[in-house]
Amino acid sequence: MKRFVALYLALDASTSTLAKVAALKRYLAEAPAQDAAWAVYLLAGGTPRRAVPTGELRALACEAAGLPEWLFEAGYAATGDLAEAIAYVLPEPEDLLDEPLSNWMIERILPLRALDASARREAVLAAWRGLSADERFMFVKLVGGGFRVGVSKLLVQRALAEWSGADAAGIAQRMMGYTDIDTPPTAERFQSLLVEDASGARGGQPYPFFLAHPLPGLPASTLGAREPWVAEWKYDGIRAQVVKRDGQVWIWSRGEELVTERFPEVALEAATWPDGTVVDGELLAWRHGEAEPAPFALLQKRIGRTKLSKAILAEAPVRLLAYDLLESDGEDRRMEPLHQRRERLLALGIAVSPLVEAPDWAGLAAAREGSRERRVEGLMLKHRDSPYGIGRTGSAWWKWKIAPLSVDAVLIYAQAGHGRRANLYTDYSFAVWSRPPRDAAEAEAALDGGVSDLQLVPFAKAYSGLTDEEIKRVDRVVRQTTVEKFGPVRRVRPTLVFELGFEGIQLSSRHKSGIAVRFPRMLRIREDKPLHEADAMAALQALMELGP
Repeated sequence: MKRFVALYLALDASTSTLAKVAALKRYLAEAPAQDAAWAVYLLAGGTPRRAVPTGELRALACEAAGLPEWLFEAGYAATGDLAEAIAYVLPEPEDLLDEPLSNWMIERILPLRALDASARREAVLAAWRGLSADERFMFVKLVGGGFRVGVSKLLVQRALAEWSGADAAGIAQRMMGYTDIDTPPTAERFQSLLVEDASGARGGQPYPFFLAHPLPGLPASTLGAREPWVAEWKYDGIRAQVVKRDGQVWIWSRGEELVTERFPEVALEAATWPDGTVVDGELLAWRHGEAEPAPFALLQKRIGRTKLSKAILAEAPVRLLAYDLLESDGEDRRMEPLHQRRERLLALGIAVSPLVEAPDWAGLAAAREGSRERRVEGLMLKHRDSPYGIGRTGSAWWKWKIAPLSVDAVLIYAQAGHGRRANLYTDYSFAVWSRPPRDAAEAEAALDGGVSDLQLVPFAKAYSGLTDEEIKRVDRVVRQTTVEKFGPVRRVRPTLVFELGFEGIQLSSRHKSGIAVRFPRMLRIREDKPLHEADAMAALQALMELGP
């Protein structure tokens, strides 16, 4: 554990890619294979299931430190990070434990989920008594499901390749599925990442996904001539690979989660494919007889469900729309040109994403304008001769998305961030007016409760989209205009209007506004817009008819 904590601190303290790779290589050179297996799993995005509820961790921290709940919550609000707050308040350790990371994960952390509350309490308190402050911080991160660090999977693969001398592309391929939540890492699995399997046995292992870049401008200026590019609709579902080998079917999400049992109708269809077939595509909710996919909100009813009733299968049927063929007849087809892979895919009789035909970029732009009516997010542009790469590499695939839906909303609540932003208010809640105010005077009167039918209705939270300087500016405003505190949350006197963008909008019984938005983010601070000119509920309701 000590060695892994030191690695985490080194990675967290640096913004240099070279320094992070060097720290990882040092760790790999020193750590036993079993520990390295867990370190790679965690750093590459593996997330063990939460072993202890965060509320239970807070209560245990108060008990161990002898603090009243209000005082602990004040410390938590100051740090902005639960693990950090707990590490600070616990008493000095008694007898320090010196066990490897793998022992902690296998023998102490993973078993916590199966213990009753009393046994879990004793196990957590015993762990805290034997750990330093930094190790307690890590322990809480791991048991509470909050572990994350500024390291990408690509960076981990690079470090593995440089340390071992193995080919980075091969490591990327063999790492597919390595972070599956139901398959804990082992020394043997770690060693297999570094050595090519001469037997060619792959089982249900998928390939690394090829990802597109956002188009930075107009296609003509970025991509040149129209002729070598094919266009497809950018569907709004779950990106997936479906693998058919050895008479079995595996369905993998882009997050490398094995989701076969969640989509039985797709698995049943894929069971008819020839062995040695791997298809990249989109899982979409698609009602029988309809020409277009259903809104993403219907697909959400299937996400996360492990038990599927007949009712939900009938209400939200799912199908795979294929984008690409990665393997056929047991042969890796990724280096073949796209147009050839597409011909093979069509020959298999699988439902394939249709091409959007237009003679020039202007024609494609006109087609793209109808994206929302088709319930798609825009266009995908792919070079017809492109191979299927790894990750977001090269310049052969681009996503040309339509502009997000947006409204002008009022900042009403703020909460501090985490990590380096723990001392800044970075997470915001936004509201729109219940109806448009007549003027600035009526808006001000409404804020003081003087207008019964006019109020600000919360509808979204967002934390991304602002620059560091803008965050600092908003932080100053939050501190100057705070009127009420709820633990780490601050209610502010509304003064700032933001343009808030989002990908979709839908009715929701869980939200006070009756509306939920998807992927909200701040597009800009509306310096030019006074409070009374922010949007009202009617604007959100109008967007409901446009959103996919």
